Amino acid sequence: MKIVEVNSSVTVNYTGRLNDGSVFDSSLTEGREPLNATLGQGSLIPGFEKGLLGMKEGDKKTVEIPFNEAYGTVREDLVVEVTKDKVPDNVTEGQMLQTMTPEGPMNVVVKEVNDKNVIIDGNHPLAGKDLIFDLELVSID
Repeated sequence: MKIVEVNSSVTVNYTGRLNDGSVFDSSLTEGREPLNATLGQGSLIPGFEKGLLGMKEGDKKTVEIPFNEAYGTVREDLVVEVTKDKVPDNVTEGQMLQTMTPEGPMNVVVKEVNDKNVIIDGNHPLAGKDLIFDLELVSID
């Protein structure tokens, strides 16, 4: 029987939760499909990949992933104050925007809007958070 190793192509169902039990993502949501990925290509967070290693088809398990093996720490240098003329009119707190950086496009969240400026945050929304994933290995291709 095949087991998951580096470079395996897998199909996996997952539910991602925070420590408070709130679900932030799940392939089991209606209309969603299981995740297809090849390990070792950087498309998955490191702790998710590590959790899949050694699993066999049909295996289920729960993995706890510390923030440093997920989306990393919250970086203060990614929280920036810009003048309102740099963002769309009527921008609101919590809104997602896209900005261009030397490395390419980057999603940011509007954290605060005041009279003259807007504070935007380029950190991943799950940065600094430990994650819990329930995994079910559907297949190894």
